[in-house]
Amino acid sequence: MAETETLVAATRVTLPDPKAVLDKLCGHFVEHGTVTRTADGGRIDSPLGTAILDVVGDDLRVTAECPNEGALFIVKSSIAEHIFMFADDEAIDLFWTGDRSDARDIPYFREVVVRGACNVTPRMRRITLACADTRHYETGGMHVGVLIPPRDRDPVWPWLGADGRAVWPKDEDEITRRVYTIRRIDHERGELDIDVVLHGDTPGSVWAMGAKAGDRVGLMGPGGGNIPAVESYLLVGCETALPVIARIAAELPKHARTTIILEVADASEEQVISSAATIDLRWLHRNGAEAGSTDALFAAVRDFDWAGNAPDFVLVGCEQSAARAIRKYLRKERGLGKDQHLAAAYWRRGHAGTPEDRD
Repeated sequence: MAETETLVAATRVTLPDPKAVLDKLCGHFVEHGTVTRTADGGRIDSPLGTAILDVVGDDLRVTAECPNEGALFIVKSSIAEHIFMFADDEAIDLFWTGDRSDARDIPYFREVVVRGACNVTPRMRRITLACADTRHYETGGMHVGVLIPPRDRDPVWPWLGADGRAVWPKDEDEITRRVYTIRRIDHERGELDIDVVLHGDTPGSVWAMGAKAGDRVGLMGPGGGNIPAVESYLLVGCETALPVIARIAAELPKHARTTIILEVADASEEQVISSAATIDLRWLHRNGAEAGSTDALFAAVRDFDWAGNAPDFVLVGCEQSAARAIRKYLRKERGLGKDQHLAAAYWRRGHAGTPEDRD
């Protein structure tokens, strides 16, 4: 099937209160796309495609229209996941008809192999992955989900269920999932580089420290979108956002003007940030303070020269509470619209997982 052909899938779900679930779906996805309401339905438009929803009797009907298989998977699985969530775990039957309804492979899953690993700084470790399909990762976003199977077991990878959601292996085959940025793509060598911040004995850190040539891992993605092409940027983050900020800087055109503010543990964690653009690079050192415990990034954003050097787009990536505080400041105090900034929580202090706090 041609990549440019619109793919269409549909589901019809009987629910105790389909109107309430419809309202919750539209309320949730307003943060992720454009929602248009009608008397008995709604429409959700996003860069991934369109979901058309309507209520007929006791049923909620959903039609997904997307430009490619990867986008269709994301839309179907996200809609299904939230229907189950908003139905309060009621026993419901949900299955899709239409394009890829019989497929059980996840379209943007790839198995890759570790080629090598080394420390870039004392707390940043680079994993180089051998990949036969590097061009798959050129578009669609800079982040990938890294699937880490149990050590010394053949991996059992996730597959698609009839409801459109990924089915994950359990028990002894359970997979650890983390989200990282692809720092570098080398088509000639068939390699991807992923930089991992070493946070003690967290699952991602343990994997990065023990990764060796020949280890098999899975990749889901890419995702996370791309930043808009504008004239000036403010890129702000802690070390967890350093890989994505460094990659963005490396891909900026010569005419772009960029201020980069990075908070790291100390001077030993500074890295070379290469770019053809004009860059004002500022490093903030915690100097013994625990990561996520200071307001240094918020203060740096607040004290930025907004009157004389206001950027066209702001990207923020850091600990959850700091990301929320900066997002609130950008919206309330600086009046930035959603198309002018992205504030993402890359981690949450006191928790080993990756928070879903991006907008």
